[in-house]
Amino acid sequence: MKKSLKKAVSLILVSALVLAALFLPAGAQDGISEYPAIMVAGYSASALVLEKEDGTTEQVWQLQGGNVFDMVFGYVGRIIAGLGLAVLEKPDYLAKIVGEGAQGLLEYMKCNDDGSSMYNVRPMLNTAEECNSALMLERFGDYSFQHETEIMGDAAEYIGNENIYDFNCDFRMGAVENAKRLDDFIQQVKRHSGKDKVNIIAVSHGGQVTGTYLSLFGYKRDVNNCVMTVPALGGAALVYDALTENVIFDEKNLLNFIENGNMLETDYHWLVEAEELGFLDPFIKAVFPYIYEIIGNWCSIWDFCPTEIYEEMKAKWLDSEANAALIEKSDYMHYNVMPLFKTAFKKCNEEYGMNVSIVAGVDNRATTGLNYNADGIIHTSSSTGAYCAPWGERFADGYVQQNDCEGKYKVSPSMTIDASTAYLPDNTWFVSGLFHGMTFKDPFTRALMMELLLKDRIKDVYTDPAYPQFHYSTNPCYAVSARFNKSGEGYVSSADNSIIIKNLSLSGKPVKVLGITCEGLDLKFRMPLIPVIKAGEELEIPFTGEIPAVSASRVGITVSYNVYGTATPVGERYIPFTVQNGEKAGYSGGFSDAAAVTPLDRLLPEGIINILKAAKLYTFFSMFYTIFYTAMNSIFAIAR
Repeated sequence: MKKSLKKAVSLILVSALVLAALFLPAGAQDGISEYPAIMVAGYSASALVLEKEDGTTEQVWQLQGGNVFDMVFGYVGRIIAGLGLAVLEKPDYLAKIVGEGAQGLLEYMKCNDDGSSMYNVRPMLNTAEECNSALMLERFGDYSFQHETEIMGDAAEYIGNENIYDFNCDFRMGAVENAKRLDDFIQQVKRHSGKDKVNIIAVSHGGQVTGTYLSLFGYKRDVNNCVMTVPALGGAALVYDALTENVIFDEKNLLNFIENGNMLETDYHWLVEAEELGFLDPFIKAVFPYIYEIIGNWCSIWDFCPTEIYEEMKAKWLDSEANAALIEKSDYMHYNVMPLFKTAFKKCNEEYGMNVSIVAGVDNRATTGLNYNADGIIHTSSSTGAYCAPWGERFADGYVQQNDCEGKYKVSPSMTIDASTAYLPDNTWFVSGLFHGMTFKDPFTRALMMELLLKDRIKDVYTDPAYPQFHYSTNPCYAVSARFNKSGEGYVSSADNSIIIKNLSLSGKPVKVLGITCEGLDLKFRMPLIPVIKAGEELEIPFTGEIPAVSASRVGITVSYNVYGTATPVGERYIPFTVQNGEKAGYSGGFSDAAAVTPLDRLLPEGIINILKAAKLYTFFSMFYTIFYTAMNSIFAIAR
């Protein structure tokens, strides 16, 4: 019965792929690469098994829900009591329950002081044949052990599951060790597929492993296209905050992260402004020592430690004698691999004939508190090598980028990122508002990722205007996007005479535009009274007013809206723009405040603004004043 079910499922999947191929847009298959695609997935994606003395195996990672449920159910009374104490600022009891439970569940995941596995644990699937997507479907009948199924499902529509392979690794080990495993896996895939090269798509930790592979083995010229999305190349903000014991959850940001992941078209993060869930922070601090007993000797955790705090954290947490072998491995990563990423990637593209590219989420704060520009988990300087303004600030007007880049302007429209310093200045795409692991959830990055992985058409960020280097996320949770009609995305000049608002809904929900306000621009919009934009459609709104005759100066647009059929009373999206319209502004050095300046800020004294913010009422009053302000401007504009 089980075999019959698997055959039926396989037949359905094959039929679906055939139909998908028939109905792909005209020309979609043009220029598709002949090479197989390897997915190098994010952290902890690989199933791990314990090899017992009798030759049998037991799965010890990527556990099924039942194992976790049994543990939680056994502790349910104590957990409820612990939650009550945590809310009362007594987190130790709950931390002990959760920490000891995690230690029991993950005993076999521990490593020795030298970084080696304490038990005989290995990836469940290893060889190219075992990890071939089509053969995995035949063996398991579903996608249980396949990585990033949404991304690779898209790829399968073009190249078929038979040309897709999942790289599995023991993610506890260091990036150098796993890069060596990746090199061996690529040789296997070449033999199994009969091709002389492969394409690689790498996500998060997979980006660090792949970047290390390119640095150590790029000279072999085994790779055609390699796209690293939200890569943890230089470390992770999450580990930074954990090791420094400075985890401070940004609940609003965390909820926004969840909205992105679920592509919710209803905003809920505004609710959190009324009350901060501060009890989580002392609980995380209290539970970390228990978790550290499990992960403290994982070399990958130390590879995630950013270089700027590595020596300090190494001295704090590791023993120079007991952990000598572990330290040696991580030192090599920090001092012999990470500093050479830029040189290595440049060689891959210019000498070894590859197309290596990076897609990164930016302009989010780390959800655990690190005040760096980030994608919620990985800070931008780590994922891209770019120089960034501190979180909450931007480069002052007239900022001069650090490297000339043959005269190409490399500062983001938000003036928070200097891409001239990036590992790949001409082959890195920065997506503002994109959260970690959400590449598939954003139509822009989803399409860009497939182009970079499966085709050889896009050579750099200038190849196709549809894929500019700097882009604002089009995840439907943001409801709307905005751009000026003549300038490139994120920029404005005197050539522009209207703004274009797009409804980002993928579920068919109309958007009612309630207001548009400007920061740094004196524009009057001739907007219809409360216009409605259908899903996927755009509304062009003309304006009058002067664009400042200056360049490298930041301004901003705030769009207030309501999404039909949702619980969001009023939503707002603030989008910064850079004016490119004349001589460059004089740069006085330093940074400026990156926060939006709203009509309410201009109306009320600073003291009143601070009171509203302290009472968590600022956003509420700001949104409704913005609507009133815009309505008045529109009425006067129409009357004229």
